[in-house]
Amino acid sequence: MKKIELFNLKGEKVNDIKLNEEIFGITPNKAVLNDAVILTMASLRQGTHKTKNRSEVSGGGRKPWRQKGTGRARQGSIRAVQWVGGGKYGTPVPRDYSKKQNRKERQLAIRSALSEKVVNDELIVLDNMTIGTPKTKEMLQLLETFNIKDKKVLLVVKEFDDNIILSSRNIGNLVLILADEINVLDIVGTDVMVATEDAIKYIEEVLK
Repeated sequence: MKKIELFNLKGEKVNDIKLNEEIFGITPNKAVLNDAVILTMASLRQGTHKTKNRSEVSGGGRKPWRQKGTGRARQGSIRAVQWVGGGKYGTPVPRDYSKKQNRKERQLAIRSALSEKVVNDELIVLDNMTIGTPKTKEMLQLLETFNIKDKKVLLVVKEFDDNIILSSRNIGNLVLILADEINVLDIVGTDVMVATEDAIKYIEEVLK
């Protein structure tokens, strides 16, 4: 078991917490981690981009002028791609960007991302996350206590609390998620991960 310090909201060490080495202590698999990031980013794309080709734009049903004898280039329709208002060629059509990754690879990617946080000392574990009042300054004070106010922070909790939601929603560099929503993109996309002890135990239970 790997040990890490457990802090209270005042930044004081209260104990040591043991981390499951199979989840927080593996050698990160860069290839699988990269695939998981690409997969997650691809799944966020809507794929609804669309332009009209020459068969879909209105007008241009007849030949604009006769084939020969005018001295001009031959044209078949005023809705061909070279005409103003004509259809587009080779432009995007709706498509599904999602990719596939099997369950074991997805879990390995999350384990790799979590292990990187531990190796780089970018994981802070709190004994609880109880905020008395729903004020932004309460959350900013917590970030300042751990000297991470200017970093991009991922805050992971077991359950949402109104005070936590209201005090964190106006902080642009703070991402608040539940333990069961944890994903590779949020982990690698933030500088520091702050998690409650309950959230850590939940993650270990799901990934073991």
